[in-house]
Amino acid sequence: MSDSQPEKLPLTISFLGIGLMGKPMVNRLLDAGYRLTVWNRTMEKAQAFADSARVAASPADAVRGADVIITMLENGMVVDDVLYVSSAIESLASKALVIDMSSIEPGMARCHGERVADLGGEYLDAPVSGGTRGAESGTLSIMAGGSEEAFSRALPILAAMGKATLIGPVGSGQLAKLANQAIVGITIGAVSEALLLAAKGGARPEKVREALLGGFAGSKILEQHGERMLARNFTPGAPARIQLKDLRMILDEARTEGLSLPLSQRVFEEYRALLSSGHGELDHSGLLLELERLNGVRLDAAINPNQES
Repeated sequence: MSDSQPEKLPLTISFLGIGLMGKPMVNRLLDAGYRLTVWNRTMEKAQAFADSARVAASPADAVRGADVIITMLENGMVVDDVLYVSSAIESLASKALVIDMSSIEPGMARCHGERVADLGGEYLDAPVSGGTRGAESGTLSIMAGGSEEAFSRALPILAAMGKATLIGPVGSGQLAKLANQAIVGITIGAVSEALLLAAKGGARPEKVREALLGGFAGSKILEQHGERMLARNFTPGAPARIQLKDLRMILDEARTEGLSLPLSQRVFEEYRALLSSGHGELDHSGLLLELERLNGVRLDAAINPNQES
């Protein structure tokens, strides 16, 4: 008798959510050779993959028969509506793996994990950091919450999109993402203030950024978002409205845990003011615009006093 094992059928993955982040993530999975089904509320975005993936007619259609279901949707309410309130999750195959890469509330992730377990499946919450650049290059930081067994199953798939770390039980990935977004939001505010301060005092902010990148103040935020601020390029990698949503979740979780987070609270208020000015669809580095409004001076006008504000 031969010791060889029968050849396994190719893994089938359904990916729900073809937005700014979802689209390049789907491309990474296709490039890795995975067989995909895709779905999106705006069907035209899913149809763009019609030549390389199956386009599902509905979330239930996407879930049905898939070995792995990945969601990359805007927020917890959307995830809940698309899969759970709609009962699409009831089409889940036994032992299927659900990987939610959206940024949602930790408590909601735990509830979703219980629902999937009740249906005989496995669940990971696996939010990401790295923006569209990281999604395009396959270098996302992926923060996973769930069992070691579910993580081991997911790891080859996640590796096509970035570097995955198992943080702890279900909900832990979302807690790590909240920690990430607190650092990101606060640091964007700090970089905005630092560059404007330097420019207003007569220093060349691009040279200040260059010098600081080599010291303790160096960071991805200073590198990438500082560059965006200097170029006034606020095409969204991550929209400001999403940063505000994440900061709201951070403060909600803090209240649940009896914590006071004054820096997160202050930056939340600044992003809320930015959205009130109509800039919710700009990149979150556009927080600079709120600082400029508050001070009545633009960064480029501070560099060149003859520039109109």
